[in-house]
Amino acid sequence: MRFRHGRTPRLGRSWRPGRGLVIIPIAMIAAITVIDINSPTTIHLGPFLVAAPAITASFAGPTLTGAIGALAVAAQVVIGHLHGGLMTPNHQAQIAALVVISVFVTLFRYLRSRHERQLGQVRSVSVATQQVLMRPLPRRIGPLWIASAYLAAEAEAEIGGDLYAAVPAVRATRLVIGDVRGKGLPAINEAALLVGAFRGSAYRNLPLPGIVAHLGNSVYWNIVHFAEGEPEHEESFVTALVLDIHEDAPCISMVNCGHPPPLLLRDGSVRSLEVREPALPLGLSATSESEYEVETFRFEAGDLLLLYTDGVIEARDRAGTFYPLTERITGWNGSGPQSLVRHLHGDLLQHAGGTLGDDAAMIAIARSR
Repeated sequence: MRFRHGRTPRLGRSWRPGRGLVIIPIAMIAAITVIDINSPTTIHLGPFLVAAPAITASFAGPTLTGAIGALAVAAQVVIGHLHGGLMTPNHQAQIAALVVISVFVTLFRYLRSRHERQLGQVRSVSVATQQVLMRPLPRRIGPLWIASAYLAAEAEAEIGGDLYAAVPAVRATRLVIGDVRGKGLPAINEAALLVGAFRGSAYRNLPLPGIVAHLGNSVYWNIVHFAEGEPEHEESFVTALVLDIHEDAPCISMVNCGHPPPLLLRDGSVRSLEVREPALPLGLSATSESEYEVETFRFEAGDLLLLYTDGVIEARDRAGTFYPLTERITGWNGSGPQSLVRHLHGDLLQHAGGTLGDDAAMIAIARSR
């Protein structure tokens, strides 16, 4: 797990382990050859030469591994020639065994290198997909400072079923954070659909209930028309939180569709922004604007707002204890969205033992003074 939206380190020339470590198997071959030649004929150290290509395969590619294997075979031939001749059964058996083992080690290294290249291609596609669907939120939008993080639960994945996005609204910044039921490609498909619908509707300047109804109907329409006969799609829905952070008033307007409530940090205390009647998750049925109620909360300069998905609060440690988010924020001594997200990112992974059971996303927002 990594901090997905951190700063990418600058690439440059770096020392490759293979360039220096190749001295080890070469020195091993030379040492075994010299010692064996100068030892009595009853002592055979040639079988130890097999360690040279085996060690090389741990840090080098198939070409260098094969070259070291050939060098080891050549050394075994020299030892056999000087210790009784190449036609003795013992030396012939040692040479044949070394050839076979070197070939197998080189072959396995080739297959591993091919798998690593394929995995690298998959990861590059995953990163490109993330950049398109889950673009990092800007650190500054108007009077707001923002930090975000995404942790995918799937091995080697960059994105999953959690989502977030931000668009401009009338004298406000509009944000959505959501969690698609399920995992894998179906969840990614639903997340992409909802993020696309959210961004595509920005120019329409819909009121908050209108945008929520639009998102819910987009998900429901997709399920009805494209998920027939696919149970993993038909049972899909999205919990979501859609909110406007106003620029001309110290408050936020919010519609909660079955999503975990945000947390507000003010003067060292933490408050959960609970709505009176949360709406149903998106995608369960067709909806209209009148079905959603907007609630308003104070959000003043100096406050810190944390949005998150249930992958954060449902992360368990080895004893099965859920991550105590409110408690960990209360004991936090830093300041600013970047510091909070960085703290929660590391603390969450430490609590879960480095592996999450579900995707997790978080956004911290502060209003400048």
